[in-house]
Amino acid sequence: MDIKTATALRRLRLVSAPEAVSFLILLVCSVLKRTTDFDAVPVMGAIHGVLFVLYVIFWADAWNRTKWPLKTAALYFVLSVLPTGGFFAERKLRREAEDAVIAARARKEGAVNA
Repeated sequence: MDIKTATALRRLRLVSAPEAVSFLILLVCSVLKRTTDFDAVPVMGAIHGVLFVLYVIFWADAWNRTKWPLKTAALYFVLSVLPTGGFFAERKLRREAEDAVIAARARKEGAVNA
């Protein structure tokens, strides 16, 4: 895996958890808006919107660089629209990055010819 691909995956991983947190907070704010006088939806909506747009941009970049199959790319996109999906995406991306590092080290040491 080249450095640009690793960077694209890292960016996607780093934005996925904050995007999920912002989505959950936005849902809580929506409930509070309808049940109390507390109205933080405009602020949280803007924050979540920015994080979601960043996630989609980073997802498209990662898909382009990694050449994921359509099924994998669709999974990461669907995870972005589920309230807790970003947490699962982050964990899966972290495992993928760790596996790539292990494979690169094994190739470097000559243990694997792949």
